[in-house]
Amino acid sequence: MKSKLLGFCLFCLVAPLGAQAADKLTGFYSARTMSQSMPWIAEEAGLFRKYDLDFQLVYIASAPMVTAALLGGDAQVAISGGEAIVRAHAQGNNELVFIASAKNMLTHSILGKPEIKKPEDLKGKKIGVSRIGGNSHYFAIQALRKNGLEPTDVTFIQTGGQVENLAALFSGAVDAATMTGPAGGVKAAAQGFNYVVYGPDLQIPFAAATLVTRRSVIAARGPVLEKFVRVTAEAMKIIFLDKDLTYRVLAKQLRISDKKTLDAAYNEEIKVLEPRLEFKNEAFQAIIDETARTDPRAKKIRPQDLVDRRYLDSLQKSGFFDKLWAGRQPER
Repeated sequence: MKSKLLGFCLFCLVAPLGAQAADKLTGFYSARTMSQSMPWIAEEAGLFRKYDLDFQLVYIASAPMVTAALLGGDAQVAISGGEAIVRAHAQGNNELVFIASAKNMLTHSILGKPEIKKPEDLKGKKIGVSRIGGNSHYFAIQALRKNGLEPTDVTFIQTGGQVENLAALFSGAVDAATMTGPAGGVKAAAQGFNYVVYGPDLQIPFAAATLVTRRSVIAARGPVLEKFVRVTAEAMKIIFLDKDLTYRVLAKQLRISDKKTLDAAYNEEIKVLEPRLEFKNEAFQAIIDETARTDPRAKKIRPQDLVDRRYLDSLQKSGFFDKLWAGRQPER
């Protein structure tokens, strides 16, 4: 009897009555860029603790691979590009759904060897992209078409990621490569490579950094997902209004100390980030139209078929976003 009483007392000391473990959540992200940096920011700012979330972030350097892993149940949420999810819908798998969006426009660029000065010079050349079917591949296709070229006019080389793209360009394995973010165009330009296409000027609509989950996760763990959306929204506010913290996090995560590089990367993306995580139909429609070129089944998809607005609508109606911004306008 005494041993049982002692055990109960020890339990009370280490686990007070009413105490609950933090909600666990695993998430993927597909690009080491500012538009997918919200979990890094949230960790630095203590937002996961604030919302009692035990969050594990896992990097997978490809939106298609993120999509496959998410469908496989290896995580409950992801921050990634939208093309692979749209392709899955076209193939009849509508389990994946978008619940918020951080970026609805592409900001990649194409940089090439010094002798490649204009888009027409890319014909017959090798272009490095992170993954076939990913954001950088989609951008390259659209950029080529806007300049009178077709994807068949070049050879795409799949490198595996942004850093690998840069390495392939520096080593001569490719003639040009898609770049975005702190580890991209600024470094390549500093080494004498040319901006053959400056992507932000093209304003190509695309669901580039979205929050994605499974419909089954919404059904089973809806309140936990809403916490994650709140965390992401607060982190986005920090990105807009606290540049010092944002730079500190980016410098640590990307191992970049040069302020000019961080300035260039920040200014490139901040103009197209969504302060209230809002969707844009044209960002989804652009992917639908491109997917339909090779899979006619995509023509039946509507942008609203791809999204679940419950969290954004709930936070809007509750006044969460108005209180979060408190009349302050995000800097652009």
